[in-house]
Order: sequence, then C-alpha cells, then structure tokens
Amino acid sequence: MPTSELPIQIHPLDLNKNVAIGVVFPLMEGGSFKQSFTIKDQIKTNIINVLLTEKGERINNPDFGTGLKTILFENNPNANQIEELIGYQLSLYVPEVDVDSVEVKFEHDLHILFVKLIYTFVRSNEQDSIVINISQNIASSRNA
Repeated sequence: MPTSELPIQIHPLDLNKNVAIGVVFPLMEGGSFKQSFTIKDQIKTNIINVLLTEKGERINNPDFGTGLKTILFENNPNANQIEELIGYQLSLYVPEVDVDSVEVKFEHDLHILFVKLIYTFVRSNEQDSIVINISQNIASSRNA
C-alpha cells in the first residue's frame, strides 16, 4: 500500500562529510573560515547573504540583494513591500527553498528592522527559519 509521504532525497554533496561545500556566517571564526558540510547549511548561508546584501553591491549582478539596511532609514517603510521583495529575491537566487512566511517589524525609534523568515527545503520538504535583526551598526542573524 503506497504511503502519502514523499521519500527523503539526499543531495549527492551531502554524502561525503569530509568535503566542504562552502563557507558560512560568521565568515571569520578563530582566524579561519568556518565551512559548511551540508547543503542545508550552505542554503541557509545563501539566504542570509541575499538578505544582507545591498542592491548594487555584488559585481556584475546589480539586482542581487534586498537592500534592507537602506530600507531601515526610509521615512515610512512598507512591511508588505519588504516581505514581497524578500520572497522575490529568494525565489530568484535561492530556488532550493520555498518561502512559507516572512514577518517584518520595525522599531522606528531605535532604527532596528526585524525579519523572521520561515522556509521549506524543496528537496527534503523540511522546514527551517532564520531571524535577522538589522540595525544602523550591525546585522545579526540566528536560527529561530
């Protein structure tokens, strides 16, 4: 009798745990780059990269990035437009995930932008989340 659950798919790059796939944030830890050894870790880093990159910052790809730090200093930022921008950017540059929800909140007096992103890995159908706090001095991220 067939089951309704899809089989879990393992990415071929995840099979060899001794080969690094890329680097993860924070870039420097203890004087060296911290590496990712799974596709999930690298996808999470790619998402953070898209969220923290300003428009025009990436060479030969001026449309890459959300420009959230610039949006932070607009007079009346529209949370719905930011949520749509994040969803659009991730659909273009991180197609390995489906965005389930994006929540954007502002702390106007402190100039802090809070972004909570819940997404699903397309290959494995597993859900994960990222919370990013962007302020005038620093951007930080954590797993939710």
